[in-house]
Amino acid sequence: MLPLVLLAEVTVGAARTDRYIPELKREGKRVGLFTNHTGMVGDRHTLDILLDSGVNVTTIFTPEHGLRGTADAGEHVAGGVDKATGIPVVSLYGSAAQRRPSAAVMDKIDVIVTDIQDVGLRYYTYYCTMLDLMEAAAQYGKQFMILDRPNPNGMTVDGPVLDMKYKSGVGRLPIPVVHGMTLGELARMAVGEKWLKGGAAPELTVIPCEGYTHATRYSLPIPPSPNLPDMKSVYLYPSTCYFEATPMSLGRGTDMPFCVFGHPQLKGKYDFQFTPESRTGAKKPPLMGRRCYGRDLRGISDEEIIAEGVNLEYIIEAYKAMGMGDKFFTRFFENLIGSGKIRGMIERGASAEEIKASWLPDVERFKKQREPYLIYPLN
Repeated sequence: MLPLVLLAEVTVGAARTDRYIPELKREGKRVGLFTNHTGMVGDRHTLDILLDSGVNVTTIFTPEHGLRGTADAGEHVAGGVDKATGIPVVSLYGSAAQRRPSAAVMDKIDVIVTDIQDVGLRYYTYYCTMLDLMEAAAQYGKQFMILDRPNPNGMTVDGPVLDMKYKSGVGRLPIPVVHGMTLGELARMAVGEKWLKGGAAPELTVIPCEGYTHATRYSLPIPPSPNLPDMKSVYLYPSTCYFEATPMSLGRGTDMPFCVFGHPQLKGKYDFQFTPESRTGAKKPPLMGRRCYGRDLRGISDEEIIAEGVNLEYIIEAYKAMGMGDKFFTRFFENLIGSGKIRGMIERGASAEEIKASWLPDVERFKKQREPYLIYPLN
């Protein structure tokens, strides 16, 4: 584990306007902006920065959770028009057909600009939408620019490398669960390794951050999605997301998503309790209205959580406590973990340490593979 560095300030790519505004204004380029509520520089949205600078923004592309970042996980988000600017909004989260912009949309664009905050997890869908846009840019001969932002989990590389037989909407590339790369670095690797469809290679420009390294402890100024409200949830996310593929609640519909786990049947085994309720970003959470008993992980220090990386102790503990055998996991588990081996190891009684040891050689190979594409120093 690399030492963590606390820096007073990181300048995100979008703040470095001298590096990209002149290029976007050249010859009146028509810009499609891929962004959401996280595309902020201080109190200004990148969309406003572009428009105030005279850039011709013709289209806004949005990912899961929509432009305002309030839709539920997996909820269909329709396109429309941004009321503040009158610019068409194209939602790219939904069916396979919806994920790829149409020829009519692409005809109105010369360059796609990405400014969105990712969290560095293979199953976090923002990068998947970016890959779809990169493939579209290559197909239609458009430029692609990324205004890079730090990866809050950028100090960690851990978890199984995706077995591509489990490729899905929550896993698109043969990378570990926690890949430790920014979107700019990941895009460079996707092009360099020919991971895009048909080996697509759009003309790619990355506007890097200043003051960022992979050892930087970067605190997100805005929650990236409704159920990652704070840094504790962001750090625990690599270890608790797997509860999505079980009968358990992981705290959706509470103030503690991804920081707790529980189930009504565990009454008497645990003292901690919580009740999921309908709220913005979790309109119908699992086990809504039912009192759940389980574990509160918020007392674990951030340093310990980061040092553990992908920690399967929590899912193993719940598996044993529920006593359901192979009915505990749904098929979605393989999509999240990216491997067909882990479920069996848990069911056979392997420890979290033994399971982690099984994927470490692949993680080390990935670290070497990604080296040519890194923009920022490791420490």
